[in-house]
Amino acid sequence: MIKRKDPSLFAFLVGYLSCLVCAAVLDAGTAETSEATLRIRTGDRSPYPIGKYITGKFCEHLGYNIYHGMDAQILHNPTLADYPFSAGEQSPDGGAKFHFDREQIARGIRRQAPELGWPSEEITEMIRGREDGLACWWTRQGKRESVKVSPDVGEHGQRAQRIEVSAAGQGIAQWTYLPLHRIRRYEFELIARSPDLTSLSVTLTGPGGKKPCAKAIVSGISGEWKALKGTLEVGRNLSADAGYKFALTASAAGQFVVERVTLWPADHVGGADPDIIRLLKESHLPILRWPGGNFVSNYHWEDGIGPAEKRPTLPNYAWGRVETNLFGTDEFIAYCRAVGCEPMICVNAGSGTPNEAARWVQYCNGAADTPMGALRAANWHPKPYNVRHWEIGNELWGRWQYYWTTASGYVDRYKNFAKVMLAADATIRLYACGAPVFWGKKWNDTLVKGTAPTLETTTDHPLIGGAVPPDTDPLDVHRDFMAVPDVLQEKWAALERDMKNAGIRQPRLAITELQMFARIGRPSDPSAPRRLTHENLVSQRTLAEGLYDVLIYHAAIRLAPFVEMVTHSATVNHGGGLRKQRERVYAQPCHYAQAMFADFANATPVRVELKSPSEQAPLVLPDLKRVTSQSSYNCIDALAALTSEGKLLISVVHRGTSGPIRLAINIEGFDAARRAELRTLSANKPWAANTLNEPDKIKPVMSFAEVRDNRLTLDLQPYAVMRVEIPKASSQ
Repeated sequence: MIKRKDPSLFAFLVGYLSCLVCAAVLDAGTAETSEATLRIRTGDRSPYPIGKYITGKFCEHLGYNIYHGMDAQILHNPTLADYPFSAGEQSPDGGAKFHFDREQIARGIRRQAPELGWPSEEITEMIRGREDGLACWWTRQGKRESVKVSPDVGEHGQRAQRIEVSAAGQGIAQWTYLPLHRIRRYEFELIARSPDLTSLSVTLTGPGGKKPCAKAIVSGISGEWKALKGTLEVGRNLSADAGYKFALTASAAGQFVVERVTLWPADHVGGADPDIIRLLKESHLPILRWPGGNFVSNYHWEDGIGPAEKRPTLPNYAWGRVETNLFGTDEFIAYCRAVGCEPMICVNAGSGTPNEAARWVQYCNGAADTPMGALRAANWHPKPYNVRHWEIGNELWGRWQYYWTTASGYVDRYKNFAKVMLAADATIRLYACGAPVFWGKKWNDTLVKGTAPTLETTTDHPLIGGAVPPDTDPLDVHRDFMAVPDVLQEKWAALERDMKNAGIRQPRLAITELQMFARIGRPSDPSAPRRLTHENLVSQRTLAEGLYDVLIYHAAIRLAPFVEMVTHSATVNHGGGLRKQRERVYAQPCHYAQAMFADFANATPVRVELKSPSEQAPLVLPDLKRVTSQSSYNCIDALAALTSEGKLLISVVHRGTSGPIRLAINIEGFDAARRAELRTLSANKPWAANTLNEPDKIKPVMSFAEVRDNRLTLDLQPYAVMRVEIPKASSQ
């Protein structure tokens, strides 16, 4: 293997980094179209192929990321739990505080209910029902005086719901959306008992409808707890854009107790949303990190295995709401297999113990004759999962983290966790909890010094941005974000040097959370006009996130083999990626950017020499302003690589704001075919985004360009990501 200190490799890296250091500083605003050149030397190749984990994703039990996102189950609060609402504050030990004030809770319900399909006229009745003892997000089916509700206890000690009715057709209900654009058949399951009823009815009713559009009779209910299943099928003339009322009612006067009610589209993939599975699979997702995120610091994995009816429903101590534990380790592994990606597990190094983490490793990887392997086999999974990637804790440097700690405290935890986890499986790869390089050098120095030389990989969460005054020019926010990847590259390179100097022979870094993180703050001048809004703030949902992520991929590859992984935040309804609203799924621009770049995995980078106009970051982002007093960047950023099939791939980002750029590309050492395939993701503003009403507004557009004598010219508009694919002449 060629060492990075070799003169030949040093020359390669100097040339490879030339796109950052040899820019021609031009005034891009003085001409309608500026010029840039890109020389690609395919004979000068990196010894390090592009890692296959660069375009990974991260998912967490937050909001509607997993439940009502990745997961296909439709009903809210299906375990009829006492539903906590986060107060937006943390306790001194970390973790969320919950609202107890009735008005605050009612305000939270009114804010969320319309998104879930509730008609405005029924929200008040739902709030009143909650105050009477009915589980949140459920309401009475029938008048208040005719339907009595009270809390009860389920078979395994969890909260259940008792309903007493005075006539047939009365019970409980909730409004929700259905994925009628895709499927008309739905499967329900309920766990219930009754001292005096023999059957219940399950119905779906459309808005304004008096008669159900689908109905099923559930017979066999008795005084003993039973799991009862059935199907509902609706007609094809119903609107996919309306909310529908799901109701569970009695067949006669009497009472019944319900412990759980779930509703699934019949086309679910092992419980997962088929649209999400399809889109992640099509994007060639290489790895998925789970279950946190802040959530993991108070997550105990044994709560999420075994029969679903025995799993406890608990408060989500990181984010509020409830954790039903219906999506646990076995479901996560099945999800990864359905997508075709590898799993990465982040263990609870907050309130969790080392032995708990070691049991988790053995549950996933142990043979069926080990204690935890036997438990996995008893849970219908006899073969080991072979999970290789294990992260020890999440952001434990942050006071919002449950059982946060100091840098030296984390060193102690890491050593204790690593010892027993490696004893459970010596083949796993461990990832330490590093602090963000933008501000966390003291933490990282302590971590590196305290764990060297055995430490292999540390992590970074560059969630960069901060509060920006509303009188800021929205393009200035974009310009700052476009400078961040270059600054990160410098700081990651410095971290690598620190790790090597500490005696770590092959240091590695994993970026296990990534997204733009700006928000609108307080005005710096109350009299100044408001220029920045939620509509023009570049964020995770906008095109700018796609540009930003590809720039991060470029930076990671330039530091090869140091940066070995990026798991972007996140899969669904959290950060950037996919969006699921009203049971419809659509992709945000960064999802397409990631999918376009995924084909670079395992390709071999080649030397590039770039001359480009440049721009200056105005430093309006507080996080950027803290680490630099000046930052300029090339408007064009580029990377090139050769695939094993002999194709040349070129990734180009136009991150400038001053106008179009004509990029002249000259390819050396490669017999290029005469036609290049282009895939371009672009819009006329960096804050452009896809929406539920316009889900395909920003998508990659395919086109072709002529290649003559190994040269081609690209006309690039601002705010564009382009992937260029050129086969060899003999293969076209």
